[in-house]
Amino acid sequence: MFLIDTNVFLEILLGQEKKEDCKAFLTENSGDLHLTDFSLHSIGVILFRYGREHSFGGFVEDVIPNAELLSLPLELYGEIASIKNGMNLDFDDAYQYSVAKHFGLKIVTMDKDFQRIKDTEILFL
Repeated sequence: MFLIDTNVFLEILLGQEKKEDCKAFLTENSGDLHLTDFSLHSIGVILFRYGREHSFGGFVEDVIPNAELLSLPLELYGEIASIKNGMNLDFDDAYQYSVAKHFGLKIVTMDKDFQRIKDTEILFL
């Protein structure tokens, strides 16, 4: 069971260097994919900023039926600041980590900031 970080999806959507590796991982693990509401919103913000609203619609149609959308329970939001301070993570990474930890998921990412995490399995693409 995998929590896919925002950057994995953006690598594909923006046609970047590792898009084929990211596509292959998503295809091979299609029954075990999760993403956060934060990732969904972030992808929308970035695609709209680049004038690629049509890509966002396609993303929603392709990914949402094949991945479970997760939110951090409200009672856990108070822990994000201590996670940020304890692990030196940005808000987005602390949120992703919190969701993965709460739901017992492995994080799939391209973000080297997650190298600091020792108590949750991280897969780097």
